[in-house]
Amino acid sequence: MKIVVLDGHALNPGDLDWGPMQRLGALQVYPRTPEDQVVERATGADAVLTNKTKLRKEALAQLPKLRYIGVLATGYDCVDIATAREHTITVTNIPTYGTNTVAQFATALMLELCHHVGRHERAVNAGEWTTNPDWTFWKTPQIELAGKTLGIAGFGRIGRQMGEIGNALGMRVLAHDIPSYRVNPPSWPGFRFAEIDELLREADVVSLHCPLTPETRGMINAASLKHMKPSAFLVNSSRGPLIVEQDLADALNHGRLAGAALDVLSSEPPPADNPLLMAKHCIITPHMAWSTGAARGNLMNTAVENLTAYLAGKPVNVVS
Repeated sequence: MKIVVLDGHALNPGDLDWGPMQRLGALQVYPRTPEDQVVERATGADAVLTNKTKLRKEALAQLPKLRYIGVLATGYDCVDIATAREHTITVTNIPTYGTNTVAQFATALMLELCHHVGRHERAVNAGEWTTNPDWTFWKTPQIELAGKTLGIAGFGRIGRQMGEIGNALGMRVLAHDIPSYRVNPPSWPGFRFAEIDELLREADVVSLHCPLTPETRGMINAASLKHMKPSAFLVNSSRGPLIVEQDLADALNHGRLAGAALDVLSSEPPPADNPLLMAKHCIITPHMAWSTGAARGNLMNTAVENLTAYLAGKPVNVVS
């Protein structure tokens, strides 16, 4: 079996071992693949693995030998699933690998909005505390989260882990999700499920953990932002298109929202004219919530397990 990895650098910049994957077939790993080279590099492959490199309809039509696509991530919008199905190509993803990592990062974003640790570290290094006339020195209001309300939109594995952290910080937790996910409610004090408008109205921090679906695309927009408190924060470590970015930028710039911290954007890397890059009180990180060595190790192991199961005729984590 010929296995081609189109963008191996995203998963493994050099600190992980491709050996277990190599034992499944003849492995060719490309660190990165421009879209115009996808067909050339994937020609003759039985299995192709990709993280963000797109496998569009036109490319799939030119790869008659391809029988398996392993997406090295949870989201699989990089693959034209309908065309893969037409060509009897099995597509799998990695549904769970970074629950703790992503929830930890979302918490870091929330805490940065409360304390602006990076800004204060830079100020100290710039000599501002040294030259300050007083011992007390801070550049932004410092916010305690105990007693405040954390609203979690999307209460799957990561959302629940985020709720655990919020509860440990002394926050009241509200959660919104589709009815099938409103099961086994946690026993945290004050916890309850809420409709999205109510959650937005009551939350001091809203943390998004939804998948990107037609129903969730653009869920944070001019209308929904009007429900939020002007003192509230918005955190997104899930999918960029959950937010209408111009609407969020407008809310931040006009003081209708206190701050936002985003690890994801609608287009990544963002174009220079993305309105959030210049928005007030907006922290943006480069889609790195998933990237700890532990999480990437889990991802690599599951990718190997997915392909192994497919070769055994018992595919798992199939999305096509």
